[in-house]
Amino acid sequence: MVRTAVVCGAGGFIGSHLVKRLKRQGYWVRGVDLKTPEFDPTAADEFRRLDLRDPDQCIEALRTPRGIPNEVYQLAADMGGMGFIHSAECEIMHNNVLVNVHMTHAAARLGVPRYFYSSSVCVYRDMATGEPEMTESGAYPAQPDNEYGWEKLYSERIALAYARRYGMQVRIARFQNCYGPEGTWQGGREKAPAAICRKVARAADGGEVEVWGDGSAIRSYTFVDDMVDGIFRLTQSDLEGPVNIGNPEYVTVDELVTAAAEIAGKRIRIRHVDGPVGVQSRNFSNRRIESLGWRAQWPLRRGLAATYPWIASQVAMMQRESVMP
Repeated sequence: MVRTAVVCGAGGFIGSHLVKRLKRQGYWVRGVDLKTPEFDPTAADEFRRLDLRDPDQCIEALRTPRGIPNEVYQLAADMGGMGFIHSAECEIMHNNVLVNVHMTHAAARLGVPRYFYSSSVCVYRDMATGEPEMTESGAYPAQPDNEYGWEKLYSERIALAYARRYGMQVRIARFQNCYGPEGTWQGGREKAPAAICRKVARAADGGEVEVWGDGSAIRSYTFVDDMVDGIFRLTQSDLEGPVNIGNPEYVTVDELVTAAAEIAGKRIRIRHVDGPVGVQSRNFSNRRIESLGWRAQWPLRRGLAATYPWIASQVAMMQRESVMP
């Protein structure tokens, strides 16, 4: 019997890649979002444009031609890079809480057996450089660095409360920064790897790029194929409670720029400017997801080598279009 899934947020970066993975696994998939994927036609069997802030549209999303789905993957969110997170606090809190309250409620009431929720490592506090790895329990006592983190932490608790009440199997992943081809690369919602690749692609050999802060903030970046593999493994597992998914390779923002420049074959100078930086450091344990046999297969340089040419081609296409008569 063919398994069925609804992917909420299927028009977004990770969601659109997840749809492809589920199709490869033999699923019948309905994608749901306010928008279709920006760079590639959806692989979903059916795609519905719905506003999941509306409780009635959440119910509509889950009533498919195949009946109530075996699995729901809730990735729909109003989100973006650090600039957007700091400038759109009200939109993030309002829109995302509505989506998660209504979608979790609809899934539980309709009897969805298995429900995946995409959280974020933004639920954690700021960490000092070199601090020991933080496990999932380190989110409490709660002290997220931004409102996006507070919203994610609250939405985790919503999902777990409904799991206790209705017996729905809930799986929660806390994502680290995700990147790869076909992701947002301009406009303010892009993540750091895409923003850096765009800046390097636009810069001349010997030119410079701007970096917010002093460039010393430490992050880990997870390639989209690894993230999707972690999502799928976790959802099929019996692993309850929040689970970190990330690549245990940490670099400073300046090192990220250097890596992108080397892949581009350019000499690039870095100019540090004021801007939202977020936490100074993050260092998380991946032992729970690794207990399922998952390991990050894409080191940063390999992932950037796959991502930079795609973003450079997008930059070149936009530049050509801007000079066309």
